[in-house]
This record gives sequence, C-alpha cells and structure tokens, in this order.
Amino acid sequence: MARPGSLQEEEALGKAYDARLMRRLLRYIKPYRWYVLLAVLLLMLASAAQIVGPWITQLVIDVAIPDGDLGYLGRLALLFLGVTVVAFGLEYAQDILTTWIGQSVMYDLRTEIFEKLQRSDLRYYDRNPVGRLMTRITNDVETLNTLFSSGVVSAFGDVFTLAFIVVAMLSMNFRLALVSFAVLPLVFVSAFLFRAYIREAYRDIRVRLARLNAFIHERITGMSIVQLFNREGPDAARHAELNEDHLQAHLRSITYYALFFPVIEFFTALALALIIWYGGLRILDGVVTVGMVAAFLQYARRFFRPIQDLSEKYNLLQSAMASSERVFKLLDEEIDIRDPEDPLDFPAEGRGRIEFEDVWFAYADMEDGSPDWVLKGVSFVVQPGEKVAIVGHTGAGKSTLINLLMRFYDVDRGRVLLDGVPIDRVRVDALRARIGLVLQDVFLFSEDVGYNIRLGSPDVGDAAVRSAAERVGADAFVARLERGYGQPLGERGSTLSVGERQLVSFARALAFDPEILVLDEATSSVDSELEARIETATDELLRGRTSLVIAHRLSTVQNADRIIVLHHGELCEQGTHQELLDEGGLYARLHELQFVSAGAA
Repeated sequence: MARPGSLQEEEALGKAYDARLMRRLLRYIKPYRWYVLLAVLLLMLASAAQIVGPWITQLVIDVAIPDGDLGYLGRLALLFLGVTVVAFGLEYAQDILTTWIGQSVMYDLRTEIFEKLQRSDLRYYDRNPVGRLMTRITNDVETLNTLFSSGVVSAFGDVFTLAFIVVAMLSMNFRLALVSFAVLPLVFVSAFLFRAYIREAYRDIRVRLARLNAFIHERITGMSIVQLFNREGPDAARHAELNEDHLQAHLRSITYYALFFPVIEFFTALALALIIWYGGLRILDGVVTVGMVAAFLQYARRFFRPIQDLSEKYNLLQSAMASSERVFKLLDEEIDIRDPEDPLDFPAEGRGRIEFEDVWFAYADMEDGSPDWVLKGVSFVVQPGEKVAIVGHTGAGKSTLINLLMRFYDVDRGRVLLDGVPIDRVRVDALRARIGLVLQDVFLFSEDVGYNIRLGSPDVGDAAVRSAAERVGADAFVARLERGYGQPLGERGSTLSVGERQLVSFARALAFDPEILVLDEATSSVDSELEARIETATDELLRGRTSLVIAHRLSTVQNADRIIVLHHGELCEQGTHQELLDEGGLYARLHELQFVSAGAA
C-alpha cells in the first residue's frame, strides 16, 4: 500500500472531462487548425463512403438481379469496388494526418516543458523527484499525443458514421430503423457500467505501474548498496509482489474489455435478429424488399462499431484529462529565480569583488511556521584576486553561501553583491557566466571528453579544450583513452576514476575562463595517486582569479589569503591560518581534531 504523500498517490484520476483543460489543450492544435479541418473533412468523406456499400447491395438484390441486367450488375460491382478503394485511401490519409498532428503537438509540448524545466529554480527540484518530472515529459505527453492522434479527431469520425447511418436507415424505412434501434438503451446501460469499472481499473494500473517503476528506479540506482548488504533475495521478492499486483490490475482491465465487447456483439446480433424477424414479416406483406433488409443488416453491423470505439475513447479522454492537469501544473509553476524587468550591467572592467551584506536564508520553515535559518546575518567581503576559504562543521551553511552567490536561491534578508551590483538586479546568465563552479560530486554527461569540457558551447573550440586539459594535467589520462577527446564516457562518467572526473571538471571550469572560481569540496574524495596532480590543477585554476574554496580538510586551505569559519549559520571567525590558530577558537579546535585524527591514522 502506498504511503500518504508518496509519488504514486498523485496518479489518482480527476474528472473524465474538464472544459477548462480541454480549451487549453486545444490551443496547442491552433497552429495546425487547417490540418485538423482537413482531417475532419477526410473523416466525413470516409464516413459517408460507408453508407454507399449497403445501398449498392440493395440495388443489386432488388433491381439488377431481378431484371437480369448484367451490365447494370457489373457497373454496381465496379462502383462498390471503387467506393471501397476510395474509403481506404481516405482512411489512410486521415490516419497519417492525425498521427502527424499528434506528433507535432507532442513535440511542441515537450519542448515547452523542457524549456520550463531548464528555467525552474532549485527549490522546484527540491519538491519534485526526477522520476516524477520524467513521467510528465514522457508518459503524460504521450497520453496527450494519443488523444490528439487517435482520440479527438477520430471521435468526430465515429459521430459522423453514426449520424450518416442513422439518416440512411431512417430515410430507407422509418419503422425498420426504429426496430434496429430498439436495443440502444441496453447498449448505453452497458457502456455506462463499463465506463465505471474500467475507470477504476485504469486508475489501479497507473498507481501500480508508478509503484513498480519507483521501486525499480531506486534499486538500479542503489545497486551497489543492494549487493553490499545481500538484499538481492528480499528485493527480488518485493519486486515479484509489485509485479504481481500490476499484472492483476491489468488482468482486471482485460476482463472488463473481454466482457464489454462480447456484450456489444450480442446486442448487435440481437438487433440483426430483430431486423431479420421484422423485415421478414414486412417482406411477406410486400411492404419492404429483400434488398432493403440486406442493406439494413449491413448498416446495423456498421452502426454498433463506432459505439464501441466511443466507449474506448471515453477512457482515453479521462486519461488525457489527468495527464493534462499534471502537465499544466508543471507549466504553471511560478519560477522564483528570474531576470529583473530592468536589469543592470556589471562594470565594464570586471574585477570579481564579492560582498555578502547581513544575509539571512532558510530553505524551509519549521513546524511552527518560523524560518529554519541556515544562514543568520552573514557579512563578509572577498576582494578581487583574493583566495578565501570557508570552513565549518557539516551543516554550518558553507554550500548555502555558494548557492546564494550563484543565485540558485534568493536570499530572504540582506544582499549579495558582485562588483558593487546586487546579483538579483542583473540577468541570471550574465551572473553565472562570470563564475566557475567545481563540485565534489562531478556530473559528466554520456558524451565524449571534449563535449564534457566545452558542454557543447560553440565559443569553446578544440584548441581551448586541449589547452584547458593540459593546464590542469588532464591531458595525460585523455591521451591513454582509445579515442582521446572523442572518447564517449559512460553514464555520469562511470568509465573514469573519481580523480579523472575531477580533472575534467577543472578543465571545464578553466575552458570557460571565469573571473570568479568556486571550489565546493572539490578535492575531498580523490584517489591518492592523483592528489598531487589535482593540487597542481587547483593552483592553475585559482591563479589570478577571485576564489572561494570550501573544504573539510583544513590542510588544503592553509595557504588561503583568508579563512572564514561558519558555525550554525553564523560567521564566528575569520583570518589567516596562523591568526586563527593563535586565537584558539573554533578553527583551532577543528584543526586540532583533524591533526589528532590524522596522527592516530
């Protein structure tokens, strides 16, 4: 059973039809409205073609055969064949056109969602798991594609087919038509019951599929932990349980469909029996002809098929409404980190001066509604070209300073300035273009080495890529790769060691030549054999730049121009390494603890 608030609970279905959501969905069809009209026209013609066959059948039986007119019989046969070929061509063109419309709408919608995700701030990603967002841009959009390609437009075809057949039957013989329609109340009751059951079955499938996908995603991502603690057996049993639950939900939906379609077929047969019975009586009375009864039998068979299709399209509409509601909720999400309406420019001669003025920040509120402050009144200045280290216990707020400087989040109180300009008064891209960030957890894409250094930027050519790699010492291991800078890397750079991935990230930062460089625990988890090379790379990166260095290992920041010590979100000390040791405060205690630990090791 899913826990309250879990990812699976959002899969509950809303209303089967929501006019507001449908109006918004139809806006995406607007650029293709003429193609939609053409598709509807093709459907009308194809539906009209379906009433010609039974009419030809009546003429053959009532006129051509009794009169022995072989020429007329041949012409009717050719007409029947021609109408069939034309109907086939119309249906083929309509299928191609509606599929193209659906794919085009899906392309537009996925593009809009991806652009929105790229602009969304980190608070949004804090609230929404990646798996949920992937579902939006893939499964939910695909459901809407099905609605547009085989739902909305095709439903018009079913309606047209029903309307044309009803008109044809009523025009041919009013009483015989009413006899044919006598079973319709039973059909509508069956469709209503089917709709209710299949709705619940569909919801069960969606919920169980979400649970299964979430479980598989977690176990594959954490496979090393699963294997380390010998959890393969219990996890396999849990997967089998979830898989069985999903299977049973599917079987229930199949059972409903397996019951519904034979029921409709039974009602179709009942209608045919009524036509044969009543039509036979009228033939004996000389009121109707044999050809007319034969035509009615064909019309009746064609009449009930669109009713089945419309019942299925109801469920598709219901699914599309749920998917559209989730997609539009994503698109309507407010973006907190945005460019100002009247942005300022940085000074023409960039210097790299960083200033925090009485900065307060909280990621979330506590249970009583008051902010859970991570930073409390932090103020300091980093001069151009200065190397400043930031240290403190875990949770002291070190990485939060970087998040605010990069404007991944906005401060709650106070200001952050760069070269005297508040960073919330400049364009976000202009701010981040001036800052290079190297993280402890390096993210590499499943592309080649060159791409991971330039990140696809046309401003960073091959020469700049090679130069940056050489300056940080990454060229040595790149030269050993089979395809050099063109060597594809595994997911997140899995084919490289931790140290090699770190060197690639250093080369990336250097290739973009930022004025300010931020190292966030960038050297805390590297191979010992590459540690010296990484220290050399770090020195090369920091030369001539304003730099902020966050580190747990105090040995890596002893040569900083200044060290800032954070404690519980407050700036409690700052000074050089020796000055802070002489003060005998928190930094001195941290240094002593690390020195004792290193000595004991």
